[in-house]
Amino acid sequence: MPTRSNTAPDTTSIALTIAGSDSSGGAGIQADLKAFSALGAYGASVITAITAQNTRSVTAVHEIPVDVVFAQIRAVLDDLEVDVIKIGMLSSADIIQTVCNALTDFERAIVVDPVMVAKSGDLLLQQSAIESLKSDLLPRASLITPNLPEAAQLLGCGLATDQASMLAQGQALLELGTSAVLVKGGHGRGSECIDLLVTRSNPVESYRAARIDTRNTHGSGCTLSASIAAFLANGLPLHESVKRAHSYLQASIKAADNLQIGQGHGPVHHFHRQW
Repeated sequence: MPTRSNTAPDTTSIALTIAGSDSSGGAGIQADLKAFSALGAYGASVITAITAQNTRSVTAVHEIPVDVVFAQIRAVLDDLEVDVIKIGMLSSADIIQTVCNALTDFERAIVVDPVMVAKSGDLLLQQSAIESLKSDLLPRASLITPNLPEAAQLLGCGLATDQASMLAQGQALLELGTSAVLVKGGHGRGSECIDLLVTRSNPVESYRAARIDTRNTHGSGCTLSASIAAFLANGLPLHESVKRAHSYLQASIKAADNLQIGQGHGPVHHFHRQW
């Protein structure tokens, strides 16, 4: 695996997304690549599943054969000097294990968004795969970014309802082996959205923003984890990457109503700074 410094002036920051494809373009691989591009990182991709999806529902999921998933990952890593990997939808235990096997020699940051359910409510992770996610992949992660339902499902407990229970669940998730947990409060209540960054050695950091009244939040979780990965690829430390990604996502949600995409939960506006 080639090595180099992220801060060298003559290099290109590269982020790899390993995730599912969203045919409507708002989430998954498509959202990740848009966020990478908007934030100055070159995006490579490995597709784990193809979803027939729009802003209202997921109507079909086709898993990519595991040998093809493995081949995609190795093709990228054997040639591109990847700085950060973001992992999203993996769908099954076989794909999770394949991804882990393909990343045995990757020693840089890995951001895992434990995608389980689409914005429409459709299941994106088989129930049988949750244990594999916990035992095989999460211990490899530099950061995991669960929302409140995902954190509760990973821990087999109730939904966190306040900052104290979010913190407790973040600390419990650390025990699964990951280096850091960003517990996302987007599914919470109240006028303020609070995310908590919980690590092993640093004080808990909170990121706050006014809750935006919009239904157009399709792909928001993918976008946040991808934007964190983009900032990490550009050489920023974790806390600063999360801070900037949080601000970028809030601006993307605030601008989402400027887009007229679909009849359900529309996407966030990844390129709000450009157009």
